[in-house]
Amino acid sequence: MMTAAFGSNSISFHTSNTCNTLLKELQQLWTEIGETQADKDRMLMELERECLEIYRRKVDEATNAKACLHQSIASMEAEVAMLIAALGEININLPVQSDKKAKSLKGQLASVKPLVEDLKLKKEERMKQFADIKSQIEKITGEISGYGSSMSVLTLEEQDLSVRKLTEHQSKLRALKKEKSERLQKVMDYVNEVHTLCGVLYLDFGQTVSDIHPSLHESSMGLVTNISDSTLEGLDQAVLKLKTEKKFRLQKLKDVTGSLFELWNLMDTSKEEKASFLRITSVLGLSESEIVQPGALSPETVQQVSAEVERLTKLKTSRLKELVLKKRSELEDMCCKIHIQPDQSTAAEKTSALIDSGLVDPCELLANIEAQICKVKDEAFSRKEIMERIDRWLAACDEEKWLEDYNLDHNRYSAGRGAHINLKRAERARIMINKIPAMVDNLISKTLAWEEEKQKLFLYDGVRLVSILEDYKQARRLKEEEKKRARDQKKLQDMLLTEKESIYGSKPSPRRSSSFRNQNGYRAYGNGSVTPSPRRNSVGGATPELLTPRSYSGRHNGYFKEMRRLSTAPLNFVAIPKEDTMSFSSIGGSEPESPPQV
Repeated sequence: MMTAAFGSNSISFHTSNTCNTLLKELQQLWTEIGETQADKDRMLMELERECLEIYRRKVDEATNAKACLHQSIASMEAEVAMLIAALGEININLPVQSDKKAKSLKGQLASVKPLVEDLKLKKEERMKQFADIKSQIEKITGEISGYGSSMSVLTLEEQDLSVRKLTEHQSKLRALKKEKSERLQKVMDYVNEVHTLCGVLYLDFGQTVSDIHPSLHESSMGLVTNISDSTLEGLDQAVLKLKTEKKFRLQKLKDVTGSLFELWNLMDTSKEEKASFLRITSVLGLSESEIVQPGALSPETVQQVSAEVERLTKLKTSRLKELVLKKRSELEDMCCKIHIQPDQSTAAEKTSALIDSGLVDPCELLANIEAQICKVKDEAFSRKEIMERIDRWLAACDEEKWLEDYNLDHNRYSAGRGAHINLKRAERARIMINKIPAMVDNLISKTLAWEEEKQKLFLYDGVRLVSILEDYKQARRLKEEEKKRARDQKKLQDMLLTEKESIYGSKPSPRRSSSFRNQNGYRAYGNGSVTPSPRRNSVGGATPELLTPRSYSGRHNGYFKEMRRLSTAPLNFVAIPKEDTMSFSSIGGSEPESPPQV
């Protein structure tokens, strides 16, 4: 019997006993019924056939179940493999492979199900991570591109949800966040620069940035600040445009202010009038990038300076004449100080007539006079050393004149008040007078060297200084000769007086001599000292005159200063009658002795 091949021994034994009991009972029934042996064999065959059909049906059902289990296990293995591939979990071991021989199909299926569920949970979590990163990437990308964020369903990520891919997306997200931060900072820098430039140019900042993008204005705080390429480009163009306008206005302000400075200089504008433009003019001392004061280059500022330039231009013509005459006076004063002749082409009468006639631009005349002033300053610098030597020489000449007048005073040695001061001055004057010849020679050599270097004559009030010095030397030599002759005449006079005394036995009256001296211009002052008045004329005739640059200057300018007549003419005692000897002796007695030389 086939039943013995299935089931456990106990079940098979029990089944076998039951079948045998039933078969015996069936055979007994067939016997009682009277079935033939053939019928019994036929019915046993049908019974076995029906049992086989039942077994075959069960086997087919088991086979189908086994196939289904194999298919389920294969499907789960494929799903596990796909999840592992998607998640990139390379370290997961399939329990099916390790327990395939040890476990039944249902056991294998049961061991795979938890792994599949776990992998599915990991996939869902991983997809959420990818979805979050993807949404952030798309949002930032949309902000950068300027087209906004567009959420899309993940597709590629379902096939590759590995940690490597997740790390790549995270790196991309970090890069985009960094780019967004940099762009946002760049936008803020641009906006701040636009704000500063609009303040300097006095333009509407809100309108300027709103034209680029509404989110850039402070009043649009509800909008996210746009950081797209178009916004950055618009801001860059706006900054460039504002900088160009700033440069244009600055140059315009410089041009207008330059004209203003020229007018101020021409018209000698006071500090009080300039004070109102101090804020504007202070901008010119800064570089373009340093000008950040609000309204510094506003149209009103430029217009204010332009209006002042226009106002001063109208006043310029009326005041330029005064300025020209003032500068001409300044030029003449400078020329007078260094004793040179000013250029007659810009003489006051001539320039006044030219300005009144309108034939010459006063600015040209003023520039010409200023150029002459600069030339005179250079000339004064080159003449400085020689002029200083001339001053020392003239001072020595003044001391010489004072000493000669002082020597004419017969009371100079009196013990009067202040006499010691005059004595000290006389000593100093003698020392200085002894240096005059050397001064003159040195001055001549310096002047000739100057003329050779400059290739022109050194003029002093229109007269060559060397000629003046040579004339002075000649006059001084003649003067010394006259003094010598005067001393010789004095000796002759003394001899005649001695001879007369021997004949008549009498002397000139001191009272007459004193009265004669009083009549020759001596005057006593309250301090006890006597200041002599120089004698302009001598009895016998004029003495040689020492002509200094002052004398030449006086003649050249049409007036005469005090002339230096430093000695008297010699007396011709041979032609004088004897009876007049007394009066002549009185006159001769007033002639001072030669001053002692130090």
